[in-house]
Amino acid sequence: MSIPDDNGTPPLPDPPPVPPDPPPTPEEDENVVLGVRGRMLWIGAAAVPLRNITLVNPYIDKPDRWSAAGRLLMWLLGIVVIMAGVQAVSGGDTRLGGPLLVLVVAFVCFLGRDLFVSGKPVLAVETAGGAQLVVTLPSLDELRRIAGQIVHAINNPEAEFATIVHQYSSNNYGPVVNMTGGRGNTGFKL
Repeated sequence: MSIPDDNGTPPLPDPPPVPPDPPPTPEEDENVVLGVRGRMLWIGAAAVPLRNITLVNPYIDKPDRWSAAGRLLMWLLGIVVIMAGVQAVSGGDTRLGGPLLVLVVAFVCFLGRDLFVSGKPVLAVETAGGAQLVVTLPSLDELRRIAGQIVHAINNPEAEFATIVHQYSSNNYGPVVNMTGGRGNTGFKL
């Protein structure tokens, strides 16, 4: 509390404490700092109070091969229909067959790669509000160690740590925070 001045003006209350600065982020775009500091879990610039964490789950994220196969078949069917239409319009001109065959091979290679991608180790942290923060490293064991550190920090208020992880690129909502539910979720407005 401040001391009153000489003319009898009441003292001003002390300012509220300043929250701690988030951990510094590295220069590289693909890496982020994951750490616990001041009862907050920091993943890059995203901060989650430890008391709001409902699940910490390291696992192997396996690609959806059925969906990839369906996309491949859909595109192949579309190319076959286009090829048939072009052949009908051109009167069966065989000179167009070469470029269209190259297009088919390119699409098969581009879309077929999803069928052979191996799983990626990820660490998912879910919150009570429905947000899910996802990061990755090459080793599932390292992600399990980090999960243990997060759980330890939840149970021990004085615990703090920091480590470098990789952003998990998803097709849904961006590299770090995926909101998949929660009350009043309207998605991201860009």
